[in-house]
Amino acid sequence: MNSHLEAVFGLRPDMRRAFIMIQDAVMVLVAVALSLILSQSKLSFEAFSSTGLTFWASVVVLSHVLFRYCGLYSTVWRFASTPDFFNILKSCAILTVTLYGASLLVRSFQPMTGLNERQFIVFFLVSFTIISAPRLFYRFFRDGASWRILNRRTDKAQTKQALFVGRLAEADVIIRFTRTAEPAEYSIAGIMAMEGAARSGTQIQGVPVVAIRPHLVEVLEEYIKGTGHLDLLIFGNGAEHEIEEYSELVRVARHSDIAVVQFSGFSELGQGGKLVLDAVEMETILRRPAVPSDIERIVTFVSGKRVLVTGGAGSIGRTLVRRSLELGAEAVLVADLSEFGIFQLSQYIDEKDHDRLKVRIVDVADRRQMTRVVGEFKPGIIFHAAALKHVPLLEENWDAAIQTNVFGTLVCAEVAAKCEVPQFVLVSSDKAVDPTSVLGMTKRAAEQIVSALHETHAIEPNGHQSDRLHSGTKFIAVRFGNVFGSSGSAATIFQAQIEAGGPVTITDRRMTRYFMTVAEAVDLVIMSAADAAQRQGREDYAVYMLDMGKPVAILEVAETMIRMAGKSPYTDIPIRFTGIRPGEKLHETLHGENEEIVKLSTSKIFGLRTDVVGWPRVETALTALQTAMKNQDKASALAVLEGLHQAEKPPSDAHWETSPKTVGQSS
Repeated sequence: MNSHLEAVFGLRPDMRRAFIMIQDAVMVLVAVALSLILSQSKLSFEAFSSTGLTFWASVVVLSHVLFRYCGLYSTVWRFASTPDFFNILKSCAILTVTLYGASLLVRSFQPMTGLNERQFIVFFLVSFTIISAPRLFYRFFRDGASWRILNRRTDKAQTKQALFVGRLAEADVIIRFTRTAEPAEYSIAGIMAMEGAARSGTQIQGVPVVAIRPHLVEVLEEYIKGTGHLDLLIFGNGAEHEIEEYSELVRVARHSDIAVVQFSGFSELGQGGKLVLDAVEMETILRRPAVPSDIERIVTFVSGKRVLVTGGAGSIGRTLVRRSLELGAEAVLVADLSEFGIFQLSQYIDEKDHDRLKVRIVDVADRRQMTRVVGEFKPGIIFHAAALKHVPLLEENWDAAIQTNVFGTLVCAEVAAKCEVPQFVLVSSDKAVDPTSVLGMTKRAAEQIVSALHETHAIEPNGHQSDRLHSGTKFIAVRFGNVFGSSGSAATIFQAQIEAGGPVTITDRRMTRYFMTVAEAVDLVIMSAADAAQRQGREDYAVYMLDMGKPVAILEVAETMIRMAGKSPYTDIPIRFTGIRPGEKLHETLHGENEEIVKLSTSKIFGLRTDVVGWPRVETALTALQTAMKNQDKASALAVLEGLHQAEKPPSDAHWETSPKTVGQSS
């Protein structure tokens, strides 16, 4: 049988189609014969007489024309599904009605026996059955499902046993896929249904529904104890937002050394495809609602542009690079000083995008190098993500922080203006608000540089540029808080400490932070740039702020991550409180008391009317800062930075209508 199937499968498509046409013709004739036999009818003419042969030929021609018209020969039967078999049903019904009508027409002028309604009903049932059967048989064996399903018992040692937690429709797709995949990696042993209407004990393709809400956790615990063999817990797409017990299910699974993943799609369709199962990360566990992206708008903004990302080997920069490539940027150039970071970035980017990716190992504070890089690449937008960001380290290495965060921003911004780059976007931080650390002061100084250049290079409502304008570059800063998974973030540090067996160290049990996923932050940074590109005059904002929801307690993050690892906080993994380090705050804020928040039409993005230091004062401060650095005078340097924080004037055009001062009210 296998050799026969392989011979059929190996035919060219046109030969295979011809084979199917001949097969259908034979099947129609067999259906006529069987219908006569089963209905116990006897024709009034001989089967092989001239009349009989004419009758058979007419049936074959008519059936072929109808089947071709109904599209039976344009279907790829390897991928046939319910609509395709319904099409066979429709074709056989049309053929039956047509033959019956023809028989009535012939009998009107020539008497004929043996053709009656009962026979045509039998013909319809038989023809549909025997024409469908070979196609169903073909798909069954072509996908290899038959022998893999029949031999599944012998493959269980190599197949991971899994429970699926999600919607029944999704379970149906995944079960079908896992049964036809080659090699078989996963076997769904049971379904934990999210729908309240589902019933425990019912089956989908032979796989039982073992639990329904709200009993998922207790059933999972019982199932693990009862079976003793479960390798994987697979969550359906979006389950973290719909299942209240999500975190607890993860904890129970990991406590029993069961891997936890989330289904997000398929890498391929058909044979050889794989389930795409993503690791369950911290941001998924905390279940903060994801910020939806206006994909059409950011595609329109980025598509076809040349994008330069400073600090492109870092966490935010790397995601900006990949996202720009995904959105159709003509080319993306990474400017970063870390050779190893750039190497890691090349592994992070899809191979198909490598021809559009350019890299330069360059110090962003080196004016000569940056002028050459920008002048040669000619970007349409610069995302300035290069920065030093570790609070305690920068308290000691204050000069390095000033050199990169302040003068690096100055160099990149001035080079952008000199090379007439249309847009410059500074990636800022919530630590720039009422700063108490070297990091915060340097980021606030960077914001003031960008804000001053924004005013200096602004385009007035009448279309004229201000007197001191050197180019039409649009300068903006985008301010947001912590991101999950970034290098040095709390989640990354906690994960390493948990894997080492603890203790998990937290500075203070009261400490809170704003959190957002890297992907969300990057899309909103791009959205801010797209919004800024359309603004001018009094509705033009130098600083944008992202709505990051409510702050999260760091202690809650740590405890949740410990439970995620299948451990108990304080018992299995100790938590140690170390005290607030130099420069740290208990609570960060996204805006100062003197800053006015303007709600924009773009969701989750706000404009900020903030104090702005004029460019002459910025230049004077930067000169003084250079002198302090040359003399290694930290106190003087910090005094200069503090002076930049204290603006000399309120927001311009103060008569503009203002909006509420809290994100919660604005959103």
